[in-house]
Amino acid sequence: MSSEHSHLRPETTVGRVLTEFGPTILQPVCEPLDVQRRVKTIIIQDPEDELDVGEGALVLGIGLRSSDAVRKAIDDLGDRSAAGLIVRAPFEASAALRAAVKSAGVPLLSLSHGASWGHLAAMLRTLMTPRNPDGARGRSFGGITAGDLFAVANSIAALLKASVTIEDRHSRLLAFSSVRESVDSSRTQTILGRQVPAQYTRFLEDAGVFQAIYRSDGPVNVAPLPAAAGAPPEETGRVAIAVRAGDEILGTIWVASEGLSSEQDRVLRESSELAAMHLIWQRADADIERRISDELLASVLGRGSGSAEAARKLGLRDEPSVVFALSVGAPATADLSYADVAAERRKVADAFATHFSFAHPRAASCRVEEVTYGVLPIATTNADVSVTRLAEEFVARVRTPLSPLIGIGRVVPVLSDLPRSRSQADRALHVLESSSLSGQVARFEDVYAEALLLDIPRDAVELPSGPIARLVAYDAEHHSSLVDTLSAWLNAFGDVADAAKATYVHGNTFRYRLRRVIEVSGIDLEDPRARFAAMLQMRLIDLASGREDSNP
Repeated sequence: MSSEHSHLRPETTVGRVLTEFGPTILQPVCEPLDVQRRVKTIIIQDPEDELDVGEGALVLGIGLRSSDAVRKAIDDLGDRSAAGLIVRAPFEASAALRAAVKSAGVPLLSLSHGASWGHLAAMLRTLMTPRNPDGARGRSFGGITAGDLFAVANSIAALLKASVTIEDRHSRLLAFSSVRESVDSSRTQTILGRQVPAQYTRFLEDAGVFQAIYRSDGPVNVAPLPAAAGAPPEETGRVAIAVRAGDEILGTIWVASEGLSSEQDRVLRESSELAAMHLIWQRADADIERRISDELLASVLGRGSGSAEAARKLGLRDEPSVVFALSVGAPATADLSYADVAAERRKVADAFATHFSFAHPRAASCRVEEVTYGVLPIATTNADVSVTRLAEEFVARVRTPLSPLIGIGRVVPVLSDLPRSRSQADRALHVLESSSLSGQVARFEDVYAEALLLDIPRDAVELPSGPIARLVAYDAEHHSSLVDTLSAWLNAFGDVADAAKATYVHGNTFRYRLRRVIEVSGIDLEDPRARFAAMLQMRLIDLASGREDSNP
């Protein structure tokens, strides 16, 4: 980092990470601790996956619990010049592990109980806002690199000599100061959960506190939370101020204090204006960066003339990778407006991108019209399991009234084959959207047959011919179920007993209906080609009508 940048944003090192997030979130497990190690990237490492870590990586060791497993990871990370390893607290280091840490020189930290890995990764990435890559002086507000909200919080805390948090309109934590004084239970819970506890938020809303903050042009004194809100007796009062951009409320600043002097009141007012500039810049910069990234990755996935240069700018390597395609279906209820649905879809797409960035440091995502694509490098021999699990974990965790669906292409060996994996992911997604399958995740190789059937022109699907056409017409005229009878018989491989059980009729009744199928349609059930043609046409009819049941 050049000297002209140093006053704007400190280099992200293990020492700065501990300064900002310790001891509430992170604590060192054992000495020695190389606090000068530079943190270049954040990696969430699953112990079941192969290690794919470069120099300067701070590794979140999810699932690493035993000293032996951590010692092996430390040895591997030492060979790769990693920045450090974080494990879940409580963690007791054995003598052998302490020796390994000393030999490798890799700092070992622990994540406090109650803090989530996802929130830690998000805060670490916020701390590591990228500098201007061309070496020019970066934009700053008030001597602080634009968008560095942690530095803003620390600056306010230093001036007011009190702990500070910066939150958005939904009481989600954006940044907090590293000042240790006046740390009470609600601050600790907010930092650990990256969100003001729900019971506190409800109490403040019921008491009209937020309304008072949003109406006021200056700081508002907030009394300590009472025991009725679940707060302990040692709870400290707060002074809060809204962060505004014109008439828009961007968020709030909360200071752990029972009251401010007139000079401190002025400082907080000015600080709210400074925070507003950083929040506006952060939002605008994120939008610009997202658009550029989307255009670059869309070029890579589309095999355009500039795809190689676009891949280089995105940091993609010529390595085995797989493409995911996400779409978000209509809400289960009609309670959401069009604007609400659009906002919800954007939220799910953003969560999808974040989910993938946690999975691999070189993962990339983009949105093309209504589909969000994710490109994931694969470094594991058990790729089929890991990519499916990643998608299933996302749809299980994301909270939305909409229905996210994810199609997964095949793993391709080189970067130039990504358009093929993208096409396969699109086709798998199309199968899911056809409602012909249950579930929200599908790999292309698992739905290959359905994808082929959906490629058949729709007019061919809508007009069955021969025996099936005669059965469909007969059922429509006589309100019978001969098509379902034939379907059940084919599903049961000709076993009448099983087919009768599936259709909830007596065996003799089913035999009678099957004879009527033959009489009406003229189908020869002894002919394998006739059976195949019947199965194919009924499957096409099901795909076209979007039925949930799965015929042969």
